[in-house]
Amino acid sequence: MTASSVEQLRKEGNELFKCGDYEGALTAYTQALGLGATPQDQAILHRNRAACHLKLEDYNKAETEASKAIEKDGGDVKALYRRSQALEKLGRLDQAVLDLQRCVSLEPKNRVFQEALRNIGGQIQEKVRYMSSTDAKVEQMFQILLDPEEKGTEKKQKASQNLVVLAREDAGAEKIFRSNGVQLLQRLLDTGETDLMLAALRTLVGICSEHQSRTVATLSVLGTRRVVSILGVENQAVSLAACHLLQVMSDALKEGIKKGFRGKEGAIIVDPARELKVLISNLLELLTEVGVSGQGRDNALTLLIKVVPRKSPKDPNNSLTLWVIDQGLKKILEVGGSVQDPPGELTVTANSRMSASILLSKLFDDLKCDAERENFHRLCENYIKSWFEGHGLAGKLRAIQTVSCLLQGPCDAGNRALELSGVMESVIALCASEQEEEQLVAVEALIHAAGKAKRASFITANGVSLLKDLYKRSEKDSIRIRALVGLCKLGSAGGTDFSMKQFAEGSTLKLAKQCRKWLCNDQIDAGTRRWAVEGLAYLTFDADVKEEFVEDESALKALFQLSRSEDRSVLFAVASALVNCTNSYDYEEPDPKMVELAKYAKQHVPEQHPKDKPSFVRARVKKLLAAGVVSAMTCMVKTESPVLTNSCRELLSRVFLALVEEVEDRGTVVAQGGGKSLIPLALEGTDVGQTKAAQALAKLTITSNPEMTFPGERIYEVVRPLVSLLHLNCSGLQNFEALMALTNLAGISERLRQKILKEKAVPMIEGYMFEEHEMIRRAATECMCNLAMSKEVQDLFEAQGNDRLKLLVLYSGEDDELLRRAAAGGLAMLTSMRPSLCSRIPQVTTHWLEILQALLLSPSQELQHRGAVVVLNMVEASRETASTLMESEVLEILSVLAKGEESPVTRAAAACLGKAVEYRLIQPNRDGE
Repeated sequence: MTASSVEQLRKEGNELFKCGDYEGALTAYTQALGLGATPQDQAILHRNRAACHLKLEDYNKAETEASKAIEKDGGDVKALYRRSQALEKLGRLDQAVLDLQRCVSLEPKNRVFQEALRNIGGQIQEKVRYMSSTDAKVEQMFQILLDPEEKGTEKKQKASQNLVVLAREDAGAEKIFRSNGVQLLQRLLDTGETDLMLAALRTLVGICSEHQSRTVATLSVLGTRRVVSILGVENQAVSLAACHLLQVMSDALKEGIKKGFRGKEGAIIVDPARELKVLISNLLELLTEVGVSGQGRDNALTLLIKVVPRKSPKDPNNSLTLWVIDQGLKKILEVGGSVQDPPGELTVTANSRMSASILLSKLFDDLKCDAERENFHRLCENYIKSWFEGHGLAGKLRAIQTVSCLLQGPCDAGNRALELSGVMESVIALCASEQEEEQLVAVEALIHAAGKAKRASFITANGVSLLKDLYKRSEKDSIRIRALVGLCKLGSAGGTDFSMKQFAEGSTLKLAKQCRKWLCNDQIDAGTRRWAVEGLAYLTFDADVKEEFVEDESALKALFQLSRSEDRSVLFAVASALVNCTNSYDYEEPDPKMVELAKYAKQHVPEQHPKDKPSFVRARVKKLLAAGVVSAMTCMVKTESPVLTNSCRELLSRVFLALVEEVEDRGTVVAQGGGKSLIPLALEGTDVGQTKAAQALAKLTITSNPEMTFPGERIYEVVRPLVSLLHLNCSGLQNFEALMALTNLAGISERLRQKILKEKAVPMIEGYMFEEHEMIRRAATECMCNLAMSKEVQDLFEAQGNDRLKLLVLYSGEDDELLRRAAAGGLAMLTSMRPSLCSRIPQVTTHWLEILQALLLSPSQELQHRGAVVVLNMVEASRETASTLMESEVLEILSVLAKGEESPVTRAAAACLGKAVEYRLIQPNRDGE
């Protein structure tokens, strides 16, 4: 009974394998192995599992299964051949040759084995040639680079460039690695020369990229501490190169944790998780080291932001985040609570505190339960208390600065910290300090607290008078501008609701005028001018402020110039102001009945400002485009700073969508680089942001030449965002625009059609062909028509038991002319490329003849031509089908069409009649017609 079950499961697996269901076949073979199969059956089952793994491109498992089969039966030639295929794919050619030689010795006349042995022999010779030629090159390059007499020469520069290029190829990286390359690169790093350090770091990137074992070996030779310490050097280029190397190393280690497989050359990594923790631990140590450059500290924060939190909440494991909170939260808070460039303090940049806030926010968002969040709150509060109590005024300032950092990041933790005894009272008291540094810290904390719901009412009641007093009496612009921003925040509490006015009529315009004045004053440092943008980001909720702002060309240019400055913390404020000016936030017209009901119940009803009507918004967009908003936003998208958060990306996506709303503006957006900037926005960020960016891409793809808008390889990156708009959670307009854009792309090249197929768009497009909305239905049919040029789509139409062909035939007889044109075009193409479909047309509907006749009699030349091509294809495909057509009114229609003026329609009609004469279904008349 067991033997028959094993045999049955094996046969079942074989059938599934033949049908292409390799996962199913694998399951069947596994079940059979579990039923106590004989050693001979076990060998067969293991080699069959190896075949499945080869098809699934899991070559490590294919090798393992083939080896198990060989253990059971050393003469199993199929298992030996499959293991050789797996070893070849894994790059272990010397081992693959041994298996193939064994195969040939067992079956000397087998041509498949002989050919495979010849091919792999050629590969080995090529590899030997390459390795022998690179041996001398690598040695020569290191000799030149380490020669003290070659210092600063062109020869040295060329050698460093060649080394980096060689390391980008896996074979070259392996050669450098095996030629004692890491130790030699360490000597380059020890020279302290910028060019040599950059060459060494970039070469190490090639060695470690996507290779766990080489990464671990490199860290072992160089020392994790040593690599991380390079981040802290003063030279910005070297620090950035070290940051890139550490990113590549952490990615390789994380991949090892996730997959748990062996490295490419077979070295086993025991525990990449331990190596990753050592790396992160060193990054955390670097944050609080004295002597580390501000840029290096920022790079360390950037790495932690990228490496630590989970990529997706679907991943249940957030243990790395919990470990970082326990080990390094105090260190992150120390950076967040530091004051820029004071004596004896940590060196920070204008972006350091914002980067710390973002890291804290990401760590907090990665927590899964109340207990984990409570632990985070406790650690933050203990840290703040430790500085607030017993360290005098300096300790209070650091505590307040830390609270500000939390308010900008995980605001729940910031609000909890504000409620600690004495913190808010100290903030109010320090606002009146005569020391500028103390006032700055206190006023900034007050501003950040004003944006949070829990504290806004308290500050509205107690803080407005204080901020007004600071604004009027302070002689320092740095204090006045921050006080002004606090007032701006409070003044914009009503958002876009015109009826909610916090201040007297005209007050917001006066505040905005002062903000613009400070913004345009290039004598003030960028860090202070940033606060003017913060103020405008709040005040531009008021449409009067928007109108004045877009009229002020100098203010717009100053805004765009500031967005390109080194102080990247201004990005969110710039993006917020632009969203307000373009009204690109989500707004739904309230239901009139609900408005009346709210009024009757004496509930507040939001009102839209008269200057926020579409005509005003369009005019503002034109002015922003003229001022160069697209080039400024393109620079913002390119930034590598963690300040470009997902929320910031969403704001930029909203603005881009507003900018391309009008067809005549799209050329300007494309010319200034907007097309290429939208691709990363559509691939990364919040769901809403990605959807908005994808819709903007669709609008550009519809109305402009995609090959010009997205030159080179970039055009293939557009496909995925467009396909994402076909999902049911997107609006009808987004579905329609995506279908139109994909239609354009599908008409360009076979490679683009293959990309659309690879993104699994065809089933979704087919679904929209049944949509009730006629425009969506038509767009889906047009898209399918262009995709029908691909063999895979033709196979779908030719497959038995589906109604795809029937749908096209029926749509060719619809009233909607554009839908008929699309369907008839698809039908003409499919019947040309797959003649077997011609004989199936009469079977799909009894109305097929009427539909073809209606196409031939259509007043539209395009429809006539498509109908004539379909009829010609059917006539050429089979005499029987041609006979049915010639016995109907089609003959008379074709006779009339053939006598018309020379055109594609007359030629197709004449060709139909000629073929019918050839079949002897009809006879030419006396004139030979």
